[in-house]
Amino acid sequence: MKTLLGKKLGMTQIFTEHGAVVPVTVIEAGPVTVTQVKSVETDGYDAVQIGFEDAKPQRVNKPMAGHFAKNEITPKKHLVEFKGEEGTDYEVGQVLTVADFEVGAKLDVTGTSKGKGTQGNIKRHGHHRGPMSHGSKHKRLAGALAAGTYPSRVFKGNAGPGRMGRETVTVQNVELVKVIEEKNLLLVKGAVPGNKGGIVRVQYAVKGQN
Repeated sequence: MKTLLGKKLGMTQIFTEHGAVVPVTVIEAGPVTVTQVKSVETDGYDAVQIGFEDAKPQRVNKPMAGHFAKNEITPKKHLVEFKGEEGTDYEVGQVLTVADFEVGAKLDVTGTSKGKGTQGNIKRHGHHRGPMSHGSKHKRLAGALAAGTYPSRVFKGNAGPGRMGRETVTVQNVELVKVIEEKNLLLVKGAVPGNKGGIVRVQYAVKGQN
């Protein structure tokens, strides 16, 4: 499965040949370096580990510094693993770029959603508010949470106020509209999770692999 790590740069819009406007998210994807190739014999499973963005040597702890030094790889800030494609051989030190992706392909993009802090039940879960008339004591409260005498408790998972956002989110089957190889850019249709500058993982969709 073709996979890259990248950075979300923001959103813009482009025009198709027929003059239609397409909103796109610009992702600076790669280049990434293969830092390790795992196998069942040595690690118990097959996987390819890639690294994105060079890190300062003093910012890397000793175990990770040894990991990179063993393979003569420049230390990386971000690492991720993926299952390699059948019939494709990956080598340590190999560089993967946006050239491996084709326009029109369907992608899955994973990122960390924007953190909203502690929010009420209306914003967090889309609950309805109470009457806003004069004298109402139930405007934006959560309402009844449980029965009275029995069971006399609130069940686990009851939707209510709490921390919102800052979660791993994946948008599936987004269309790859344009590839700009010289700048390592992927333009995907629509929005993807995260803030500007956030790290995202881009891979071929399960149903759209090439």
